[in-house]
Amino acid sequence: MNRAGKPGKTGSLMAVEVALARLLEMADATKIREHERLPLAQVQGRVLATDLVSTLDLPPWPNSAMDGYALHLADWTGEPLVVSQKIFAGQAPEPLKPGTCARIFTGAPVPAGADCVEMQENAEVQADERVRFTETMTPGQNIRPQGQEATVGELILPAGTRLGPIEQGLAASLGCAELDVVRKTRVAVLSTGDELIEPGQALGPGQIYNSNRVLLCSWLQRLGCEVIDAGILPDDLATTRARLGELKDVDLILSTGGVSVGEADFLGIALREEGELTLWKLAIKPGKPLTFGHFRGVPVIGLPGNPASTLVTFALLARPYLLRRQGVKEVEPLKFQVPAGFVWPKAGNRREYLRGRLENGRAIIYRNQSSGVLRSAAWADGLVEVLEDRTLIEGDCVSFIPLSEVLS
Repeated sequence: MNRAGKPGKTGSLMAVEVALARLLEMADATKIREHERLPLAQVQGRVLATDLVSTLDLPPWPNSAMDGYALHLADWTGEPLVVSQKIFAGQAPEPLKPGTCARIFTGAPVPAGADCVEMQENAEVQADERVRFTETMTPGQNIRPQGQEATVGELILPAGTRLGPIEQGLAASLGCAELDVVRKTRVAVLSTGDELIEPGQALGPGQIYNSNRVLLCSWLQRLGCEVIDAGILPDDLATTRARLGELKDVDLILSTGGVSVGEADFLGIALREEGELTLWKLAIKPGKPLTFGHFRGVPVIGLPGNPASTLVTFALLARPYLLRRQGVKEVEPLKFQVPAGFVWPKAGNRREYLRGRLENGRAIIYRNQSSGVLRSAAWADGLVEVLEDRTLIEGDCVSFIPLSEVLS
């Protein structure tokens, strides 16, 4: 029994770390180089194509961090000071007159000659409107210096940064109205299997609704991809070859189902006959039959068909691959250690990702961890990682990956 938390043996299966490293290596070799310039309001979720370098100092001049009074400490000997000017944000002040102070408001430029701002709470306005200061002050107090946040020529955001509201706001603060972003990754999504029909149709004998396509198309759009819906492939080798051959102008073909070793897994057969298989059979549960290869030069990721397997393998393997294709450096999700709130008595030879949630600081898991149960993920708020060859008792540490880390 291994409770030390170290990866165990995987036999003939490829370890998760090895598979991810191989995928990222191939993504690095085929990075998308084309980019486009978009208005700042339209870059949400996109990847920065070129370094963002500051063309100005930020702030461009010293400004007040408080509502208060600006003064030159060397001119103050403890007596009340006359207010010689009032400075609001957005105004250009006059140089400070010696022996006076200036009424100043947050964000306003500090006048030349002043080296300190005292907050208004520590100042008393007397009857003659002179200001008395009640606390000890120091040079530079409550002044944001020029270039505190950024200086001319400084790298602010490197190429490969995913752009969200914070990055958009930062670019706006530098005066950027547009940014260069990597063009969208074009992903063709298809499902395989005669048993699949689309929602809204009547179920026939042996049929199920196709949930994977909806899940993946929505997920890819959140990742900023251009999605080509390639529909459902029937269980027919000739049709599979023909439909794959039509998908020439895409960056990736993403499929679900049809990649294991069954007689009706025609996608896997087509890849073996007219392409290449680079990854096959991983030490992961759910999701062992994930496949990576090429069909006539086009990269193909074949995800398992069971919904929970699709979710886990896309989150942990396909998503990092897609992000790296766009130049994103940090592509693995955050995970952190939490105590297990469950018992795991039987060690397995594959890395397991259980749908779970945090309650009272502990990870608990959904009652049914079948790879066909998507409801487990809707109940969960994260994935609980159980390493190979490991058992758990309550209180043992496990890694927890929030779903919020992988869903966008």
